[in-house]
Amino acid sequence: MADGLEDSQFGRFVVERQLVTPEEVRVATEQQQRFASGATPRPLSEILIDLGFLTRTQLQRLQGTSEDSGGRPAQQLPGYQLLNKCGAGAMAVVYRARQLSLDRIVAVKVLPKRLSRNAEFVERFYQEGRAAAKLNHNNIVQAIDVGEANGFHYFVMEFVEGCTVYDELADGKVYSEAEAIELISQITRALLHSHERGFIHRDVKPKNIMLTRDRVAKLADMGLARETTDLQAAMAEAGRAYGTPYYISPEQVRGEVDIDHRADLYSLGATFYHMVTGRVPFEAATPAAVMHKHLKEPLTPPDHLNTSLTSGCGTMIEMLLAKDREQRYAAARELLVDLQLLAANEPPKYAQPVVDEDVFETLSTGEAVVTEDEPSRVGRIPAHTPDADSGSLPTLTIILGVLAGLSLLVNAIQWATG
Repeated sequence: MADGLEDSQFGRFVVERQLVTPEEVRVATEQQQRFASGATPRPLSEILIDLGFLTRTQLQRLQGTSEDSGGRPAQQLPGYQLLNKCGAGAMAVVYRARQLSLDRIVAVKVLPKRLSRNAEFVERFYQEGRAAAKLNHNNIVQAIDVGEANGFHYFVMEFVEGCTVYDELADGKVYSEAEAIELISQITRALLHSHERGFIHRDVKPKNIMLTRDRVAKLADMGLARETTDLQAAMAEAGRAYGTPYYISPEQVRGEVDIDHRADLYSLGATFYHMVTGRVPFEAATPAAVMHKHLKEPLTPPDHLNTSLTSGCGTMIEMLLAKDREQRYAAARELLVDLQLLAANEPPKYAQPVVDEDVFETLSTGEAVVTEDEPSRVGRIPAHTPDADSGSLPTLTIILGVLAGLSLLVNAIQWATG
């Protein structure tokens, strides 16, 4: 599930269990946002522990790793030997395990017993397994098995030995353009495979991009995935925002019914932006404020934050992050073409710089100029005010204006023919 969704559910759950008060959850949430670095806030559960509102033992019980949830299911999952816990969130625990029949290492995601009494959680848990099972691609974490034993619902998947893009960003890494293009290209192939089979992921983000030791990127967590033809699910979710606030598309924020593959491309663009700038596209004190910025606030171009980016890379990311989905890439296949061109040091085919239409109307006034540090962007300055006795613009100003306009026109033609 998405981070914001997990935290909100966890907050409600601990309040319902009377382990903390609503006020304590509010204080912890505010601190989580206040001290967040980019898109790497600590889980709400850890903040509650830091503040002394929740104990580590209570959290372990809530996660289903002690007697509160029936004990560790080590020998209770037939066919699997659980070796060690390798991850835990508010809603599930992940174990490194051995699949006995094939003598191989796998990952087993276990739903705590406390959540097994909630039909919605159980259904979403199995939905993740069913969605992943219909996809078979090297850049998608492979589903192996789902089942239930002794009250534990579990989902077995490929074990990826390595880290996530989130882990590297949390350590302060800013990716080079070349490395980011390589990893984003791999996830684009995963999305192309998924989209062509009728699935939208709806939660593309750094935490869901796993990296093997050989730097193979794998898209994980199909917990929010939905078939584009599932109108019943779409109507049931109408008006509700599903996704992670830092990477969610505007149409997901609005809770639109007809979400399609372009929502994934927006989230991938937000991830791309974070990788090459070290910052998320929009930051604010609360998740709701972040989502509002996805709807309304203009994007700071990525090459303003990282001036080493090529203009092609910056233009591609801005196209991915267009608030109007009609202005984004039409499909993952088009994005893949542009990524391949960019990797070959060629201009993208589909992503073109936006040209100010007014420039062609003001060539004779000297208003249009091209800024020195951004040759593909249009700047605006006031027209020169003639001397009282001149009656016209100085000849030099006119010449400079015309030259600037011609330069812009040449650049536009080069992009279009590139």
